[in-house]
Amino acid sequence: MAGGATTATVLGMSPMVASTIVLAATYAVVISEKINRSIVALVGASVMVVAGLLTQDEAIRGIDFNTIGLLTGMMILVSISRRSGMFQYVAIRAAQIARAHPGRVLLLLQIATAILSALLDNVTTVLLIVPVTLVIVRELNVPVYPFLFAEIMASNIGGTATLVGDPPNILIGSLAGIDFNAFLVHLAPLVLVVMTVQALMIHVLWGRSMKSTPEHEARIMALRAVDKIEDWTLLRQSLIVICGVILGFVVAHPMQLEPATIAMFGAAVLMLLDNWEHHNEKAAANIHSTFSDVEWITIFFFVGLFIVVKGVEANGLLSLAATKLTEATGGSLPKTGFAILWASAVLSAIVDNIPFVATMIPLIKNMAPAFGGQDAIQPLWWALSLGACLGGNGTLIGASANLTVAGIAERNGVSFSFVKYTLYAFPMMLVSVAISHLYIWWRYF
Repeated sequence: MAGGATTATVLGMSPMVASTIVLAATYAVVISEKINRSIVALVGASVMVVAGLLTQDEAIRGIDFNTIGLLTGMMILVSISRRSGMFQYVAIRAAQIARAHPGRVLLLLQIATAILSALLDNVTTVLLIVPVTLVIVRELNVPVYPFLFAEIMASNIGGTATLVGDPPNILIGSLAGIDFNAFLVHLAPLVLVVMTVQALMIHVLWGRSMKSTPEHEARIMALRAVDKIEDWTLLRQSLIVICGVILGFVVAHPMQLEPATIAMFGAAVLMLLDNWEHHNEKAAANIHSTFSDVEWITIFFFVGLFIVVKGVEANGLLSLAATKLTEATGGSLPKTGFAILWASAVLSAIVDNIPFVATMIPLIKNMAPAFGGQDAIQPLWWALSLGACLGGNGTLIGASANLTVAGIAERNGVSFSFVKYTLYAFPMMLVSVAISHLYIWWRYF
């Protein structure tokens, strides 16, 4: 049990059992969609503290402010940049490159999402891609759900390829001493295969039957994308700041900076430049509009969820599950690797993968002597990464990018049901993990 967690019973139950019930109840109500998920998460978090399962200090430490800061900063950047007309321009050009065919546009956006997620991170990517998607779909007059669904899947798959693409990889790289190049060499080839299979499944499910009218397609091809730029000064400022933020993400590790710091700094700079440009009442209106665009429902859902998960972590549930997993494999490296892959995938679909990965890392490191040293257990790191990152696709609450897209979709009148998403996504996630299983077996065992 983590230091500081209570050892007293709660209504006759052990802290582990009580915290597990709170977690299960929170997820059950979220899945039911009867109450807004941010309210449910905050109530669950409050129960953890009020019941004595966490102290307030532990609850605060459980919140991953790197995630919260990154989300908020990028939402602000996107909100300000959108007013320049940048995303409308990109949307029209993308649709014209695909000759305005919905199926080809769907494929193009998946590829773009996967590439950007590998270079940046998946949350930042969907924050940049989704506004573009909404513009394209409105122009084509086709359903938006398949596009947003495909981009969630592509963001988590693409983010698996590199050290910086997904938070679990950042944890593994940092705590296990694995560099950017190693992730690229070992995981990028598999990600290409998984992404290809994923794109084919999306095409069969939606892409091949999606059609627009010749009138809508012709109208898009006749548009002048440059006419959508409404503020050239803001466009230049936005591009400079966004490029600076992207560069900051690339050099963040050697500079010992967190992505949240870079995103928030970029957001503050762009807000300052925008305010400087408009020394009048419009400046105040822009600031209010910018902060209103932040997906506060998503932000507070994460705050509550982090505290709920911290409760089960502090009271020993995740540690117990990880220990039982390693005991069940009987000391076989291949069995251990496959068990880590599948358990990580399933658990990452239903609980946040960051605390699970943080719990698994020291356990895997402790296996090194039994398996012949640190070099011998490298396949276990790839199994953990693939399970945690790809498993996040399984449900709407499996990864940060999923909830970010859902929040934006709902603000734009697009229903994003937990059950509907899971019915489509969970089988696709299992396919990607099965491919990963074969890859690990072929390459390492």
